[in-house]
Amino acid sequence: MAGIRAEIRAGRRTQARAEARKKQAENFFDYSMLFVVLFLLGFGLVMIYSTSSYSAALQHEGDSAFFLKRQAMATVIGLFAMIVVANIPYHFWERFATLAYIGSAVLIPMVLVPGLKYSANGATRWIKVGPLTIQPAEVAKLGMILFLASLVCKMGKGIRTTKGFFTVLCVPLPICLMIWKITNNLSSAIIVFGIAVLMLFVSSPEYKKFIILGAIGIAGVIALILLIRGISASEDMNFRFARILAWLDPEAYANGKGFQTLQALYAIGSGGILGKGLGQSMQKLGFLPEAQNDMIFSIICEELGLFGGIAIILMFLLLIWRFMVIANNASDLFGALLVVGVMGHVAIQVILNIAVVTNTIPNTGISLPFISYGGSAVLFLLIEIGLVLSVARGIRLKDM
Repeated sequence: MAGIRAEIRAGRRTQARAEARKKQAENFFDYSMLFVVLFLLGFGLVMIYSTSSYSAALQHEGDSAFFLKRQAMATVIGLFAMIVVANIPYHFWERFATLAYIGSAVLIPMVLVPGLKYSANGATRWIKVGPLTIQPAEVAKLGMILFLASLVCKMGKGIRTTKGFFTVLCVPLPICLMIWKITNNLSSAIIVFGIAVLMLFVSSPEYKKFIILGAIGIAGVIALILLIRGISASEDMNFRFARILAWLDPEAYANGKGFQTLQALYAIGSGGILGKGLGQSMQKLGFLPEAQNDMIFSIICEELGLFGGIAIILMFLLLIWRFMVIANNASDLFGALLVVGVMGHVAIQVILNIAVVTNTIPNTGISLPFISYGGSAVLFLLIEIGLVLSVARGIRLKDM
């Protein structure tokens, strides 16, 4: 009798281990994506300290690690938020999609409220509540991803109609206009609209409409550039027009709008193939304004050379590829669209940042994801990564 009981217990243990192995085999976790994110975060902290230590010591009573400590704190909070979001089923957030859209619309005008608004470097784009400083544009990016993913799923086949197509295309416009006009942040408005276009492109089979709209947009940009070229630079010229003139001929505006671009190009050029060495940049010593923010890629190229710049680009390409793998294997459309939205956010921002630094497009304030200094940016990016990990957890390996 005792032998039979022992055999039963052994059989149960064997069955439990088999079920555990089966469950483990069916659960998917993208360690590659997580490694890339953690690498970029760690690399970003190193570069922020290298880039900002000189200016931080001058501006903050000798505290050369001022920017590093603030960014590290935001990163730790962001990682905690990422872990929490990753362990919550992503469909939980679908019920808050409309609230996220409305909340973004309410939050943006609050940058004008006395006592809440916070200004830095001549721009008022933040809300300060106690020790916390939040940029509503970053909230809007996450809110737009949630709302559009939910909206497209509810519309179903209706998105294939012309009415459905333009409905989705018009949804982000009020938020984009508010970001542009209220916070004077055209770059974030472009990113929000770009996220919406990419999500619509993935969910809609009507590619002809995108080709037509793209052709109209390109023609409009070319016409605007040609028009601005015919205008003489003047002191009262719109500063965005002046930026386009400086983009076309930065040397002619070396003491004005072209100064930062030229300094960034000097940094990239002086780095050569292998760079001057970590911490050895000259441009960060007061020559390149706000080097730890939008222009940090130029310091990467100066200190680590072309090799370092290409390595970072390859890491972002690997991250985007992992997003595509997760989106293609997501268990439903809502999850796939969430991942596509996050992929669009990261991809668009990386492309625009590097294009600005290399003077491929006119200079505008766009940070490099996970690397540039900015607490709100890294916090909400990590929350988005948490959403992607939550979607990945719903993938079964046998379906991949």
